[in-house]
Amino acid sequence: MESNDLRVSPRRVLADMTPYTAGKPIWEVQREYGLDRVVKLASNENPLGPSPKALEAIQSLLPDLHRYPDERAFGLLRALSERLRLPEECLIVTNGGDELITLLSEAYLEPGDEVVVPSPTFSEYAFGARLMNATPVPVPLREGYRFSTDDLLAAVTERTKLVYLCTPNNPTGTYLPGPEMRRLLDSLPRRVLVVIDSAYAHFATAPDYDDGMAYVREGRPVVVLQTFSKIYGLAGIRVGYGAAPAEIVRSLLQVKEPFNVNALAQAAAAAALADDAHLEASRRVNEEGRKQLYDGLTALGIPYIESMSNFILAEPGERAAGMFEALMAKGVILRSGKGWNLPRHVRISVGTREENKLLLSELAAFMKSS
Repeated sequence: MESNDLRVSPRRVLADMTPYTAGKPIWEVQREYGLDRVVKLASNENPLGPSPKALEAIQSLLPDLHRYPDERAFGLLRALSERLRLPEECLIVTNGGDELITLLSEAYLEPGDEVVVPSPTFSEYAFGARLMNATPVPVPLREGYRFSTDDLLAAVTERTKLVYLCTPNNPTGTYLPGPEMRRLLDSLPRRVLVVIDSAYAHFATAPDYDDGMAYVREGRPVVVLQTFSKIYGLAGIRVGYGAAPAEIVRSLLQVKEPFNVNALAQAAAAAALADDAHLEASRRVNEEGRKQLYDGLTALGIPYIESMSNFILAEPGERAAGMFEALMAKGVILRSGKGWNLPRHVRISVGTREENKLLLSELAAFMKSS
């Protein structure tokens, strides 16, 4: 209901902000197109689902839902500390990786600060900057969507507070090689905080890939962001974490809301962390699926970028918009590249062998008809 007497004005910065647009859920596509079967290859979810150990942990906690969760998630912190070889005071558990980005913005950004972000990349980095009246400084990726350390360094000024690196990068699947990451960190002023978003690190197979954790152990001004939404298959309960020097974590805790991660998420994440069999099965399915999609896209003449993640950025060109809509009508949800100013591209999440086969079949039918 609209009010003709409303006098309360929102912050002016909201006029320049665009809320995050998620991919369409399965139920919405089923209802819109009258479909029984829908395959979602749009949101980089784990096609194997969650760890069975995570499901068991959730079931065991259901009778205690009347209790507040552990405010600091100490059980999960201990498990992460052991796995990552980091002190608990160097870790913070968050409501997905997105909350960590918000906390970084609230804890570190003043109006007029600058935030260096590669482009294209995950939109929430720039969103967090604008929320605090800071200025995002986009640095275009080079040909083949390669990172350039020189370009990133050239974008740094006296006003730079944060530098974001999504590696492997969403939506391109490309990454910053380890030697280049070290060169970047060695060259930046110590007053600049580098955020290494390695949410997709578990899928990377390149021998020179670096998830950034070693720099936290060295005490560098680095925050590493990771999540349980991807390879661990827990996107629906929203749990992520950050690793950073203890003084940075203390600053983040000053702006964190109490009880930010629910009890089921904490227990499921700790259980999933210990399920190495599920982790390795997920890696194997992803590597086999990437190869299947590479071969299929090559046969169809659709260019793509080789990916170190669980998705592939494909470039059907002027057919991209029509392909996105046509496949959705057939029950295959992809992600349009328009949100990253890539209207000639679609992002394809790696599914199971059967899901990938269905996608390629529908792609072939679309290419033939168009």
